[in-house]
Amino acid sequence: MKTRDQFLALFESIDFEKITDHPNILIAANFWDNERYSAARTCYRFMRALDDLIDNHKAEHLGIREDEREKFTADIRQWMSIPDRGLNTTPFNNELGYTVERFRIPVWSLEAFAESMLYDVTHDGFATLEDFIKYSGGASVAPASIFVHLAGLQEADGIYLDPPFDVRSTAEPCAMFSYFVHIIRDFRKDQLNNLSYFADDVMERYGISRSEMSEMARGASLSGGFRAMMREYLEKADRYRLETLRVMEQVCPLLEPRYRLSLEIIFELYMMVFERIDPDHGTFSTAELNPTPAETRERVRQVINRS
Repeated sequence: MKTRDQFLALFESIDFEKITDHPNILIAANFWDNERYSAARTCYRFMRALDDLIDNHKAEHLGIREDEREKFTADIRQWMSIPDRGLNTTPFNNELGYTVERFRIPVWSLEAFAESMLYDVTHDGFATLEDFIKYSGGASVAPASIFVHLAGLQEADGIYLDPPFDVRSTAEPCAMFSYFVHIIRDFRKDQLNNLSYFADDVMERYGISRSEMSEMARGASLSGGFRAMMREYLEKADRYRLETLRVMEQVCPLLEPRYRLSLEIIFELYMMVFERIDPDHGTFSTAELNPTPAETRERVRQVINRS
C-alpha cells in the first residue's frame, strides 16, 4: 500500500465530530503511531486540566479574588509536581511521569505552561501587547513545542532520541500564528466567559474600553476602532504565518512522512480560520469563524491528497 493510501485509510478512521478538546492537535496526531498519539493525549490532558482549573473559575465567578489566589497557586504547584512523583500515586500521575520520561518531554515546556497559568491567577488580562506575547510563550509555544517534539523524535532500537532541530524555535512561529488566530476566533466566547486576551494598550490606541469590548461581544455594533484593532492583530498573525512557512521548509525534510504530514495538517487547520477573518465586514461570530467538522474533514483530505 502506498504511503498516501495509508494516510487515507487512517483519515477514514477519524471521527471529526467527536474530537473537541485540542481538536487541531489531536486530528493531526491521529496520523502518528499509536504510542506517540497516546503520549500527546496524556500531555494535553494534563494541560487541559490546568487550564480549566483557572478558566472555569473565572467564567463562573467573574474573575479570581485576591484571597483565592494563594489556593490556586498552590493547586498549580501541586499539579506541576506530578511528573516527579514516580510510582504508587494515581494511574494518571504514573502515566504522565512515564510519558515525560520515555518520550523525553522537555521539562521547560510543562514549567512554562504552568507559569502562564500562574499569570492568569495573578493578573486580569494584559496591560500591553508585549505582556501577551511573553505570556504566549507558556500558553501557546509550550504546548506546541510538545507536539513538535513528539513529531520530531528519532527512534533507534526502541529508544527515543531528541529531534535533530531546536524544538522551541521551530514551534514558536506556528504557535504564535495559531494563537493570534485563536483569540480573534474566540473573541465573543472569551468575553462571555470573562476572559480577555486583547492588550489594554492596543485597545486604548484604538479608543476601545474593556466594557465596550464586552458590550460588542454581547451584540452591540462593532466599532471602527474594533475593526481596525482586529486588522492589526490579523496582520501580526500573517507575519507569523509567513515565518511558519519558512520554518516548515527547513524542518519538514528531516521528518518521516507521517510526522511531516501532521505539521502540514495542523497549519492548514488554523489557515481555515485565518482565511475566514474579515476585519472590515465580519461579525466575528462563532458560526462565521469556526469551520464545521465536515469542512475540517475535507481540508484534511486535501492536505493528504497533495502530500
